[in-house]
Amino acid sequence: MILTGPEITQAALDGRIQISPFSKEQVNPNSYNVQLGDSLLVYTDEIVDAYADNPTRTIKVPEEGFVLQPGQLYLGHTVELVGSDMFVPLLFGRSSVGRLGLFVEITAPIGDIGFHGQWTLMLSSVRPLRVYPSMKIGQIMFFVSKGEIDLYAGKYQAAMGPQVSRYWRDRVTTA
Repeated sequence: MILTGPEITQAALDGRIQISPFSKEQVNPNSYNVQLGDSLLVYTDEIVDAYADNPTRTIKVPEEGFVLQPGQLYLGHTVELVGSDMFVPLLFGRSSVGRLGLFVEITAPIGDIGFHGQWTLMLSSVRPLRVYPSMKIGQIMFFVSKGEIDLYAGKYQAAMGPQVSRYWRDRVTTA
């Protein structure tokens, strides 16, 4: 079961959902619009290694915008801190942004119950595209869970700003 806009508003006001800052103008019929933060990360090595802590550089997105280039992965973040200990959040790119050729969160839209923080956005553009800080870039839907809840306590908890992959920390080695 998905929460409606009025229920998202009520849950944000009574604390069942954390959205900070919260604006009623960003509530949709069954989702909440989130905005792009003002910083992006890009990997700097030609080859990204899944088993390594890859170097990155930070790009500050100026008010006049920044042009994303095709073939480059950008890690952005939401302005809003979002989370819930009760509902399952899913984040998708807004259709109006997709129509500009920007892919947002294609491979990892699901959030864990108990995660609270800014969401890292995986951004990829099919053609050069200018983006701006605070532009509405995605939408989060909230689903009712069924069964016992095991709250998230993982490596991305309380994220602020874009987070690089920490997949390498999960590597299992055999001796």
